[in-house]
Amino acid sequence: MSNQTSATEFLLLEFSDVRELQIVHFIVFLALYSTTVAGNLLIISVVVFDQHLHTPMYFFLMNLAMTDLGTVSVTIPKSMVNSLMNTRSISYPGCITQVYFFLLFAASDYTLLTVMAHDRYVAICNPLRYETIMNKGACIQMATSAWLSSFLYAVLHTGTTFAMTFCSNIVDQFFCEVPQLVKISCSDLYLVESILLILSVTVALGCFIFIVVTYVQIFTTVLRIPSSQGRQKAFSTCIPHLIVFSMFLFGGMLVYLRPIPHPSSHTNMAFAVIYSVIPPMMNPVIYSMRNKEIKLAMCKLLHLRWL
Repeated sequence: MSNQTSATEFLLLEFSDVRELQIVHFIVFLALYSTTVAGNLLIISVVVFDQHLHTPMYFFLMNLAMTDLGTVSVTIPKSMVNSLMNTRSISYPGCITQVYFFLLFAASDYTLLTVMAHDRYVAICNPLRYETIMNKGACIQMATSAWLSSFLYAVLHTGTTFAMTFCSNIVDQFFCEVPQLVKISCSDLYLVESILLILSVTVALGCFIFIVVTYVQIFTTVLRIPSSQGRQKAFSTCIPHLIVFSMFLFGGMLVYLRPIPHPSSHTNMAFAVIYSVIPPMMNPVIYSMRNKEIKLAMCKLLHLRWL
């Protein structure tokens, strides 16, 4: 394939060339996908239908569940179909679609986690003004800004990526991933793409610093609360968010900052699963296990009164 105008399809990384292992891969990914979809749909449902959860924290949690649902729906189904059909191909438009929506949902996930840190900061460090600062209009504006900025980022990143000339159509990943597409580029535009990646890391680092500083202030305030019950309640709303953020951050660092100079294809696949599949699947579990209100709302929705 001499240039990107002649590209009609890309070849994705296959789990194995052994048919039996391909079926195992299909079953494992089906289980992961079903669990992730069910968990995040349950989070969305309880927030929508339970009036007690119509608060800023759960509004942002619902948006986070939507991004998690989108992330796995962009990558896993195509990989499952390829394993089932014993093929590696993805069309050129299909690859563009995967890159765009994966970037959109990943960026939205990160920005929403940053906004959620601000929400917890106001709730704990400035509780008397919480309803004034985090009013309905402000929450909608924050969520809209997160989605809109992610939309623009995904458009810019995707447009630059597919403006490049590709010297190969073999993508060393189970979905169309930007770093792997850059590797098969033989265009000068890879410099532009590299600049975009550096800007992305810079923005991500800025959000990381903001969240760290925010939580230092939150924990400082929580430790001053005289009541142990009050401290426990504050921690119960902060710890899940911090765990989710840590999973998302360190999962991405494993992929983009790992010291392995020339990782194998299956190492690439394993790391991609860690940062793109595991966090969306674990988020509903983390929030439901650590949050009493979510657990009660789930039991009420599912009529599990015996729990």
